[in-house]
Parts: sequence; structure tokens; C-alpha cells
Amino acid sequence: MRVMGFVAAVLVGLVVWAAPAEAAVSIQVDLSTQTMHVRSASGAAYDWPVSTARAGFVTPRGRYGVQSLQAMHYSHKYHNSPMPHSIFFKGGYAIHGTYATGSLGAAASHGCVRLSPNNAAALYQMVRAEGASISIVGSTPGRGDVQVARRRAAEPELVAYQDDEQPVVSRRHSRRDRANAYAARQAGYGGSALGYAPARRAAPSYGDWMENPFAALMRGD
Repeated sequence: MRVMGFVAAVLVGLVVWAAPAEAAVSIQVDLSTQTMHVRSASGAAYDWPVSTARAGFVTPRGRYGVQSLQAMHYSHKYHNSPMPHSIFFKGGYAIHGTYATGSLGAAASHGCVRLSPNNAAALYQMVRAEGASISIVGSTPGRGDVQVARRRAAEPELVAYQDDEQPVVSRRHSRRDRANAYAARQAGYGGSALGYAPARRAAPSYGDWMENPFAALMRGD
């Protein structure tokens, strides 16, 4: 009887040991509000603005686990663009940081879920330590939300990167700037010409050069 009891205890222990640990971090992405809700077993709770797929692209809805983590990933599909603190959940779809923080809160990506760099780094550390379950709910923002995003995009903005899109470094003038310049010329006041000179690019790091020296040469770095 003692032997049978010992064997039973060993089997129970093996079953408990083999059972996968439940993910402690819950991540919910609401497409309708472009918001991420993060909850952990330790009691931490965060609500962060995100950017999901814009018109013509899809952020897949459903429940997912974490497939892989990459502290720095470069998009193979979109011009080798940087995707810091990537949390992949379905094939090439990932939650990751973006340097285009002005678009957060509006649909703007090719399908990934974008976060600010600081929030992406914090989430990455939580997921690496505790695991995570990811759910994506809601629906793609309607036309009114798209118009809001377009108005935001019309404002002057210095864009360093657009993560999973082609890197862009340029000065964009708002419609008001262009209208004022045109009115000044029509009235004979001359006005000032709008400048479109490219902004200064930061020199590539050693890691960037080693990762893709050809891309650095093409950019003129």
C-alpha cells in the first residue's frame, strides 16, 4: 500500500509539473477605441493608446498566445523598418513600439499593434517575466475616426520613423500654412516661401550598420 501511495504521489507531481503555467498578463486591444488594456496577476493595470490597421489593412481579431519575443526586430516586408520590443502573436503580426507617436489613438498601421516606445518596453518586460494572453476585440474605426486621423496628419509634424512603414524624415506643412502663404502672394505681400528641406538624419549605430550596411549606403548614412 505504501508503494502504491508513493507511485500515486509521484504521478500527481508529474502532472502538476507538466501543466503549463497560466499567463499572468492579460492584454486586450480594442480596435474601436484604439486602446490597449493591460492587467497582471500582481495587480498592475494600464490603459494605453495604440495604432492598429488603417483602411486597406487588417489587425486580426481573436484570442492569441505569445509566439515569440524580439527586443529589436526589423521588418522584412516594409523597408527594414525598426519594430522595437516586438511581441509576435500571429505569424508576422506583433505588438511593438513605434516612433510615430503622433498617430497613436488612430488606425495607422499595416496590421501590427503599435505602442509608444516606453509602453512597449514596459509591456515587453512584463510578458517576458510572466507570459501573456492577448485578445483583440472591437471593429475597425469608422469614417469619422478616419477623418480625425487625417486632420491630425495634416498638422505640422517632424517624423523620424514610421516603424512598419517606410522610414520618412521630412517637414510637413499644414493646409493653413499653405493657404496663408498663397493668400500673401495673391495680395502682393510676397509672403515667405515654404521650405521643404529634409531634416537631419541621425548617424546609424554600429549595430544598424552591421545588420544591413547596404541599406545604410542607400540612405546616404
